[in-house]
Amino acid sequence: MDREREFSLEALRSGNREAFAEMVDAYSPQLYRLALRMLGNPQEAEDVLQETFINAFRHLIDFEGRSQLSTWLYRIAANQALMRLRKSEPDLVSVDEPVQMDDGGSMPRQLKDWCCLPEADFMTSEAQAQLDNAIGELSSALRAAFVLRDLQGLSTRETSEILEISESAVKTRLLRARLELREKLSGYFAGYVEAIEHD
Repeated sequence: MDREREFSLEALRSGNREAFAEMVDAYSPQLYRLALRMLGNPQEAEDVLQETFINAFRHLIDFEGRSQLSTWLYRIAANQALMRLRKSEPDLVSVDEPVQMDDGGSMPRQLKDWCCLPEADFMTSEAQAQLDNAIGELSSALRAAFVLRDLQGLSTRETSEILEISESAVKTRLLRARLELREKLSGYFAGYVEAIEHD
């Protein structure tokens, strides 16, 4: 992913402003999407994007290249977004505690299968709004894992590097995020499928 951009790493470390501008242009869209998905607020996402590149500029001299440049930038952006989320979520339940459902089990009560809807139907503005609202209700830790892995398309390894947790912890958080989202969205998509079937 970064090999074509590695040539500018030395220029970045030496403070070359043109190389830094190229990096900003190359990574701004995906970092903004990450922040927007995590925070649900365009202004805050813009702030996170700005803070990410300010921090990157200040610490490029310390970047040793052990991880990819994109992973390093994602880590900065995710940390900035998580700090904002945690300020508004002072009483978070630990993600290591089991997900408790109303029926006392750890699986969602409604398992209406909405995963196989045609993509064009799934991505209607109404469906997208439902998904965004449900993502916004996840805890910051679950939201970060889900956004990085499922929405940004990063690998489990990359996600673990960015969040600085083990790959097994990423998988656990991802499972819990998916279960919570399925629980939150199953009612909506059950009604959606019924409406399509009656058309």
